[in-house]
Amino acid sequence: MVAHVSDFGIARFLDEGQSIAQTKTLATFGYIAPEYGSEGLVSTKCDVYSYGIMLMETFTRKKPTDEIFAGDLSLKDWVNELLPNAIIQVIDANLLRPGEEHFNVKVQCVSSIMELALNCSAGSPRERINIKDALTALKDIRLRFLTNHEGT
Repeated sequence: MVAHVSDFGIARFLDEGQSIAQTKTLATFGYIAPEYGSEGLVSTKCDVYSYGIMLMETFTRKKPTDEIFAGDLSLKDWVNELLPNAIIQVIDANLLRPGEEHFNVKVQCVSSIMELALNCSAGSPRERINIKDALTALKDIRLRFLTNHEGT
């Protein structure tokens, strides 16, 4: 299964002024929010959930449908269990290599991104941050990275 750009715009089914609607499930397994998959409820929080999963996939190089996520273990659970103490086990080995220049700054940056991804993909829509706050958080992470990178 491959995620498609269309999976991250589910909220387009909402009419103007609506904050939630019910529809058939039309998204890719692993990226859809629990309330959308189980009840067909669509909201902008569904898109935030998908974005969080996509962030995890990008930095771990693991798809939510990867065979290691059998049974009750999911990509989200795996990242959550290993953060923050074992970030090296979660992140794609091509992104972080112990001993490289600015390693600790990079670890801190990626840890922050994974925390953001978990906040985006909280189980309940009420617990998820909104996409504007996610963007602000990403900009802050970038600024901290650049400041720390240049300051070391």
